[in-house]
Amino acid sequence: MTSSLATVSYIGATILFILSLGGLSNPETARRGNFFGVIGMTLAVLATVFGPRVGVAGIPYIVGALIVGGAIGLYAAKTVQMTQMPELVALMHSLVGLAACLVGFASYIDTSTVFPTAAEKSIHEVEIYVGILIGAVTFSGSIIAFGKLSGKIGGKPLLLPGRHWLNLAGLLIVIWFGRVFLNAHDIQSGMLPLLVMTVIALHFGIHMVMAIGGADMPVVVSMLNSYSGWAAAATGFMLSNDLLIVVGALVGSSGAILSYIMCRAMNRNFLSVIAGGFGTGGGAPAAAGGAAQPAGEVSPILAAETAELLRESKNVIIVPGYGMAVAQAQHTVFEITKHLREKGVNVRFGIHPVAGRMPGHMNVLLAEAKVPYDIVLEMDEINADFPDTDVAMVIGANDIVNPAAQDDPTSPIAGMPVLEVWKAKTSIVMKRSMASGYAGVDNPLFYKDNNRMLFGDAKKMLDEVLAALRA
Repeated sequence: MTSSLATVSYIGATILFILSLGGLSNPETARRGNFFGVIGMTLAVLATVFGPRVGVAGIPYIVGALIVGGAIGLYAAKTVQMTQMPELVALMHSLVGLAACLVGFASYIDTSTVFPTAAEKSIHEVEIYVGILIGAVTFSGSIIAFGKLSGKIGGKPLLLPGRHWLNLAGLLIVIWFGRVFLNAHDIQSGMLPLLVMTVIALHFGIHMVMAIGGADMPVVVSMLNSYSGWAAAATGFMLSNDLLIVVGALVGSSGAILSYIMCRAMNRNFLSVIAGGFGTGGGAPAAAGGAAQPAGEVSPILAAETAELLRESKNVIIVPGYGMAVAQAQHTVFEITKHLREKGVNVRFGIHPVAGRMPGHMNVLLAEAKVPYDIVLEMDEINADFPDTDVAMVIGANDIVNPAAQDDPTSPIAGMPVLEVWKAKTSIVMKRSMASGYAGVDNPLFYKDNNRMLFGDAKKMLDEVLAALRA
């Protein structure tokens, strides 16, 4: 493939990637967006493998790597459950960061590249230094995010004494060794500052994500997605690959925008998320002190009684959460929705921007279960309708329906926008127990007079509700 043809292929792939992002912005066009992305990536890989930069001798190695990587990808696609998607995404981000680090070191020790001027050599070394820095932070941070999302590491933030000063000291050391690296006269003398910086960046990635509480993990996943994009862009600069630069910039900027949108949805400052400290742990009872503890008694309800309430309703709003994903109850939810709509009940879904463990988690689950897109509404679109709703059914959600965010200024989640399910005539919360949510904050909703608690596994309870509706 000639250089001109490779360039044209890269331009075509870039256009397809932009169309892919545009398609993914809407559930109805997401499948088409995915298709554009697949075609664009195939075109990009073919143009790179058969382009002028890769010799014939290198093709067998690339094909072998594609076969191994493709086999791993196919295995993951067939075996990974939908509930495991957040940690899988975090793991994929770590691989992008690791690739950026390895390419950076390989590019530095490559003696085949000759630079006409000292300025060009310095620019290339800056690209290497920054690329490895971003890649190392992305790699270690994503590994910790994977551990938190999979439950291997607790959701409670690790807040070291003087952590901000530690981060500042690390940044100053990185800048100092960057100067040493740029002034190095040979590869051997430049390798030590490069390794020191890499170790500091790895530790910073670990510290950064460990300091972030469970409730902010959806923002962390989006943030790491952005980091992986900038790591890819840095790799493109190191390899002088225009397509990699453009694609990395697209991923990095879109991930940053999404992180900002999610922070606004949680009434959080992005820098405060990075600084950490929000959330206390996943599923543990909220700690004493601080926010006022709710008082009162809960009112349990049976599946048959829930079915009767739904049957007599005219307007129903379902609020899905991570508990629905864990129980894999989305298909039963669809059957209940289908049955009620056939009986003339107006059923809709309210989706909080940070419901689940990653952006769009609930939307993907509902789409998988064939729930119509037009009845799946965002929080801002549906919140005003709760006062006219007969039954608001919460399936495995907790923090996103917590009235303390509005009523208790001392609550850790004070000011966070939530779905106002307590304003419905009756709210039904499905949970296994009275444990707090991922943020570790108790929920006064459970004790309200118009709330009912349907305890048990969401799939089992919903199956009983469906059977009672059909009886």
